[in-house]
Amino acid sequence: MTNIKIQNSFGFTLLEILISIFIFAIVITTVFGSYNFVLSSSETVDKAISSYEMGQNCLNRMIVDLESIYVCLLPAYSPPDFDDFPDTYRIAGDISDVDGANFSRLRFTSLAHVPIKYKPQSKLSEIVYYVQAGNENDFVLKRANNMCSYKPFEEKKSDPVLCENIKSLTFIYYDQEGAEHENWDSDLERFGHETPVAISIKLEIGNDSDFQLFETVVAIPVHREKTVEE
Repeated sequence: MTNIKIQNSFGFTLLEILISIFIFAIVITTVFGSYNFVLSSSETVDKAISSYEMGQNCLNRMIVDLESIYVCLLPAYSPPDFDDFPDTYRIAGDISDVDGANFSRLRFTSLAHVPIKYKPQSKLSEIVYYVQAGNENDFVLKRANNMCSYKPFEEKKSDPVLCENIKSLTFIYYDQEGAEHENWDSDLERFGHETPVAISIKLEIGNDSDFQLFETVVAIPVHREKTVEE
């Protein structure tokens, strides 16, 4: 009797199955890796756009406030004596220490106040820009909008946040001769009771490795000249 061997043409060997699984795993890993990359890139772009819009809106708000600044001009302005209250409409800028970091702080009077619902507001209000430590080891820029007064400024939790994730904030003040000053006080004799003719703003949002820079110079529409020589 002749032995006839019938070769089975169906099914796969174990080696073929293992190779198929290996190739499938590579394909799936590549697909999901590409998906995660696209997704993370999209989130990074969205975060960058959101950060840019926040910084731009913050800068625009400050420009509007400074372009609407109010200054008491000569001869109505009278330099304060030693024991007088400070000028209600003074422009005062200094450097504040916030958890070991230095940030500029600016106080002035403006017509561009933001009205608070149900609370009467005068045409003029005191605006203060200052940086405060946030809740997640970062810094936030706040904008206080209060009634003009002689009282020293006090930070409040209720002051609205103008910008988050602040890396740096710097105001530079320019006098009539174009000289730059890191600090300013229109009440002091060493400034001649003069008000700045322009203020530059440098705002950085982010951290040391990833940040966005916003910078501009605002020309102050009203200027009080010196009443005394420095």
